[in-house]
Amino acid sequence: MTMDQQEKRWREFGAIVTRLTRGENITREEARECWRQICEEEQSDLQQGGFIGALKSKPETPEEIAGTFEALYEYDTVKVKVNTPEPLIDNCGTGADTLKTFNISTGAAIVGSSLGLYVVRHAARAISSNCGAIDVVEALGVNVESAPELPKKSIENAGICAWNAFLPSVHPKTLARVLSQIRFGSAINLVGPLLNPTMPTFKVMGVPTPAFIDIEIKTLRELGFKRALVMHGLDDHSDKGMDEFSLLGETQVAELDSDGEIKTYTLTPEDFGLSRCTYEEVASTKNVTHDATILLRLLLNLDQGPRRDIVCLNTAPLLYVAGKADSLQEGFSMAKQALAEGRAYEKLRDWVTWQNENPGDGIPRLDKMTALAKA
Repeated sequence: MTMDQQEKRWREFGAIVTRLTRGENITREEARECWRQICEEEQSDLQQGGFIGALKSKPETPEEIAGTFEALYEYDTVKVKVNTPEPLIDNCGTGADTLKTFNISTGAAIVGSSLGLYVVRHAARAISSNCGAIDVVEALGVNVESAPELPKKSIENAGICAWNAFLPSVHPKTLARVLSQIRFGSAINLVGPLLNPTMPTFKVMGVPTPAFIDIEIKTLRELGFKRALVMHGLDDHSDKGMDEFSLLGETQVAELDSDGEIKTYTLTPEDFGLSRCTYEEVASTKNVTHDATILLRLLLNLDQGPRRDIVCLNTAPLLYVAGKADSLQEGFSMAKQALAEGRAYEKLRDWVTWQNENPGDGIPRLDKMTALAKA
């Protein structure tokens, strides 16, 4: 490319940034091309940052998010085919929420898998949270530093796996590079949870504010998901929220059905026969080992308080969206039963066994953490 051609490309890209700063929407195709250029590093860091910030401040439309996804999936995501008897589901949320809880969605994924779901988690180490999902499952013995062979083996044999979004073997060009350099929510937060190498057809997804619910559910429809549910949980005692079903207050929900129809509704803990709790009862300890121990205690059915309830509450949409439960309430009851029967902890042991180079590699670490949880 000549200098004149490069200058022309920079100016065209800059013109789109200018449009965004004026509050104008761009097309799905334009968003896809801009993100392609970011993936290929055809623009300077300043141009890239200007585009990401301008797109965020507008804010993004479902069409722009769909274009963002298409570029990042094509140019920055390894594709892995797996052989499972049932469709795949993921429940990784956006992060960047204001209530930092222990790893609820990780617990929900394990409980859901113990009930027959094939859960492919696409998660990351901590940036916006205190303890990222990848940090916690690593502490429990899952190998999160080797891909794609180990996650593929794990989902096919254990029914659950974790893709570490920061591995170059998963996203070689853009995701880790950009996320490691910014500390504000962006289009990447909205599409990052969707960039799953083993692309699922069902999705449960929490978002950081109610304003993102409509954008995200329409994006999932644009991308062809069969069924999906997007939610944001509220806190009665603050203006903060979580990218989970809440036990602290109401949860705002948008549901995409198999016909492409979207319905919205609000749920409360009382809809599930639960009492509301305080944030402190489900907060992260800000320590990976402690948060992993919290998760283990409820998987062992040693904690039957609010932490168990909020994990079961967030297992319910997985079972419902995947068709294992006829209602969210039935899914909640199924989750409680799985914990009571010890199935969730056994599923975790299966996961640690299969997502390691050798079956025994991670079990000693899990046994050590289990002893700590029981102490």
